[in-house]
Amino acid sequence: MSLTANWSYPTAVRFGAGRISEIADACAAAAIKKPLLITDRGLAEMEITKRTLDLLDDAGLGRALFAEVDPNPNEKNAAAGVQAFKDGGHDGVVAFGGGSGLDLGKLVAFLAGQTRPLWDFEDIGDWWTRADADAIAPIVAVPTTAGTGSEVGRASVITNSVTQEKKIIFHPKFLPSVVICDPELTVGMPPFITAGTGLDAFAHCVEAYCSPHYHPMSQGMALEGMRLVKEYLPRAYADGADLEARAHMMSAAAMGATAFQKGLGAIHALSHPIGAMHHTHHGTTNAVCMPAVLQFNKPAIIGVITQAANYLGIDGGFDGFCAYVDALNASLGIPKTLGEIGVTDPDIDRIVAGALSDPSTGGNPVEMTETNTRQLLLACL
Repeated sequence: MSLTANWSYPTAVRFGAGRISEIADACAAAAIKKPLLITDRGLAEMEITKRTLDLLDDAGLGRALFAEVDPNPNEKNAAAGVQAFKDGGHDGVVAFGGGSGLDLGKLVAFLAGQTRPLWDFEDIGDWWTRADADAIAPIVAVPTTAGTGSEVGRASVITNSVTQEKKIIFHPKFLPSVVICDPELTVGMPPFITAGTGLDAFAHCVEAYCSPHYHPMSQGMALEGMRLVKEYLPRAYADGADLEARAHMMSAAAMGATAFQKGLGAIHALSHPIGAMHHTHHGTTNAVCMPAVLQFNKPAIIGVITQAANYLGIDGGFDGFCAYVDALNASLGIPKTLGEIGVTDPDIDRIVAGALSDPSTGGNPVEMTETNTRQLLLACL
């Protein structure tokens, strides 16, 4: 079976090894003539980034780079990116990297033509309609990890550095015009990043699948995404050069992000404030929280998780699925508690308040209250 394809769901996706070579053509398809490549500091000096800039330069598109992007990008990064975009006279963005580079790249393309401040576009009600849609610059997205799926998303997660809160900024035109999913770009990911990002994809699939909202298309995609993670994340972790495993994980990441249109839940509701306050790796935080959240939601999800276990070939129904998650985390070196990933002396009241105000809360199958969310957080700690 060839792992090369062109898809148009939810946007144009060029999938396959070596397809970064099409970056200039992807820019042309998005009507970008002077792109700004936005990525994080860690990727800025890596060979995959330099090669992509070479491809753009060779095609006459320049080699403009902005890499002042924090692991949890914030409004300061956004302001600096917008300034670089305007100063360079750019007409589009190549968002390149993991979740941080992709999220900030999309945000810069969105904000560069707006007159209102960033927080006016938070994902609350119809606030997205405040934006001038015609002023949003086109985006080409190139993921270099297999986790967030931000390349097929209509939002960016941005940290407010003043309040230490993660906020979701949404607009339908955040969805990139063209995506290049080239699994060769993920070969250099170290094992701990492979694990954390892969489990982020798994968390997206699990939470979307368990969300009580009605969306059968997302439900099916979430279930198959779980299967791909189960089959291929251990392989990608054991051998980073396993291109078949890398490709399937890249698919699982995009599937998880597409599926969570159905909703997320308590895993993300907790991990967002924890990440904002303690700067933990998002996917790893999700993985640490998942076992406790499964137990928290058990009364509402025992049936659907039993169905998932059957599909995935896991014996023992709900309990068997939970045992599988525990074993998967352990095999990928994931700590068992938040304290082990740096959440020390936490402000529990603040994290609980942050979780309850997070948009993910509304998709959890069990209603989250101040009392039960506090108990859930203590279980994760």
